[in-house]
Amino acid sequence: MEFRELECFIVLSEELHFARTAERLYLSPGRVSQLLRSLETRIGGRLFDRTSRRVRLTPLGERFLADLRPAYDGMAQAVTSAKAAAREVTGVIRVGFLATPTDVVTGSVRAFERRNPGCVVELVEIPLSDPFSKLRAGLVDVAFTLLPVDEPDLVTGEGLNRVSHLLGVSVRHPLAGRAGIGVEELAEVPLIGLEGPAPRAWHERIAPSVTPSGRPIPRAGKVATTQEGLTQVALNRGGMLFCTPTALQLARPDLSFVPVTGLPPSILGLAWVRARETAAIRAFDEAAVRESAMALVA
Repeated sequence: MEFRELECFIVLSEELHFARTAERLYLSPGRVSQLLRSLETRIGGRLFDRTSRRVRLTPLGERFLADLRPAYDGMAQAVTSAKAAAREVTGVIRVGFLATPTDVVTGSVRAFERRNPGCVVELVEIPLSDPFSKLRAGLVDVAFTLLPVDEPDLVTGEGLNRVSHLLGVSVRHPLAGRAGIGVEELAEVPLIGLEGPAPRAWHERIAPSVTPSGRPIPRAGKVATTQEGLTQVALNRGGMLFCTPTALQLARPDLSFVPVTGLPPSILGLAWVRARETAAIRAFDEAAVRESAMALVA
């Protein structure tokens, strides 16, 4: 038996008017009549007496209503409860971050937990060389990542910041201590690249292979994590590019970070698997966007 038929019968028994019933159900009066006829055919008797002037329940209709009403109300309540649960933001949300939890990450977490006290955030580090596997495996629900992302199964939120790049080098490197370099000078600096399953565009974003004018940038080996890269840099085996907030978090005595002009800005945002989007993920993205907007104003 169709739920829509039962719903139509219940509403018509309350309204006793086809046009008002159609309006409540967002149907046409003709469709209401069709549903009622189908239900009466299933039952094998008339449920309403209807004339051009009035509509009223038959004795069979009154008995059917008395038997149906408790079960119908129970189903309606179950649907309402399920909808409310789907909108609830409770439990645990696992949030991935790259390299180090910068102010954008920690600020977003604090903002989300203030607005959703029933939900706790667990932070999970994501390898720089493999930014999406933990998302796809369900090990994290949403992840901070570099934008743009061109992955059909993933959804991304708004950009949360736009920051410049710094070149990390050893304090023994000739560029250490420079006030800044232009992007074309990267052609003289072997860059540490990434190994792992990250898309090609991601590899290029972390360690571009050419300058904007097309000059090749030499490679200085590959690493899987930020800490591996920092170790190679500290040993003066190459340079590595970092966004400014990350570089500030990673400062240490054996490293020097030199501003690079001419590179596109580094943009941080959130990504999640399209098919596994939840109310908690949407709420976290909203909190992160609000927090980043407030940080820009402050």
